[in-house]
Amino acid sequence: MQLDPSQPILFQPIFEERVWGGRKLESVFGKALPPQESIGESWEVVDRPEAQSVVRQGSYAGKTLHELWQNHRREIFGENLPDAVRFPLFAKLLDARETLSLQVHPPPATAAALGGETKTEMWYLVQAEPGAELYAGFKRGVTREQFQRALDSGDVSAVVSRLPTKKGDTFFVPSGRIHAIGAGNLIVEIQQNSDTTYRVFDWNRRGPEGKERELHLGAALRSINFDDWEPGLVRQNGEVLARCQEFTVEKWELAAPRPALDRVGFALFFCVCGAVKMSGIEMRAGEFFLVPATGLGVSLDPVAPATELLRITL
Repeated sequence: MQLDPSQPILFQPIFEERVWGGRKLESVFGKALPPQESIGESWEVVDRPEAQSVVRQGSYAGKTLHELWQNHRREIFGENLPDAVRFPLFAKLLDARETLSLQVHPPPATAAALGGETKTEMWYLVQAEPGAELYAGFKRGVTREQFQRALDSGDVSAVVSRLPTKKGDTFFVPSGRIHAIGAGNLIVEIQQNSDTTYRVFDWNRRGPEGKERELHLGAALRSINFDDWEPGLVRQNGEVLARCQEFTVEKWELAAPRPALDRVGFALFFCVCGAVKMSGIEMRAGEFFLVPATGLGVSLDPVAPATELLRITL
């Protein structure tokens, strides 16, 4: 098969059942979810030992993201890339029918000491039901000792900071920040390629078999930044929603054709709403697609009104 360097690369999502999940990925985005399962996460772009994104169409159909990263790195992803064994980003969709556990991802030094992986991530709110909120950081002045007493009492609501959410909000979660996604939020998550999470509190919830989920109190308490008081939502700077050492995320409101790339290097896109075409292939709301480095000069054409995209680059 002759390769078409201008075509976008689309992957088959991997659906993950979660005790807190729901069915919004089906009702909002038309995802073909497994029947009668509470799907909390859709792993859209992933290169992990335990999970691989597989190209679903086009020149590279059937190849894994890891194969592309290892064997076609320069032609697809460009130059001046991290010297990493695996693709350095992990992109998910999260449907929080119920509130997730209160958790933390370890900072680099702590992760190394505990044998885990550090993780910095950002959230973009695709939907938020009335009254939905995020839990992040601590209320001002709360100490480690006060938090420990709250854990012992089985109620942390008085010490953890909360933020009401609405559609279009963005929140940044550096490693070390205690956090939980509240019920009623539908979220795009862009993160480092890591799957290390330490649960510190699960709202006294029991799973399908009546058992409480495992907590990781020791590791979590070593990882939490106890000086992280009342963090706020991200203020959009032009088109930039988040910029850190690991990734940059922009929001494009696409009213006319626009080049997908502005340099020799790939870009990952998520279609928030509307629809867009590239080289004759249409991507709709709820879909991620990767524009290879060879697509320099190729345009994204909106084919529905009010088309919005997230653009993710290293």
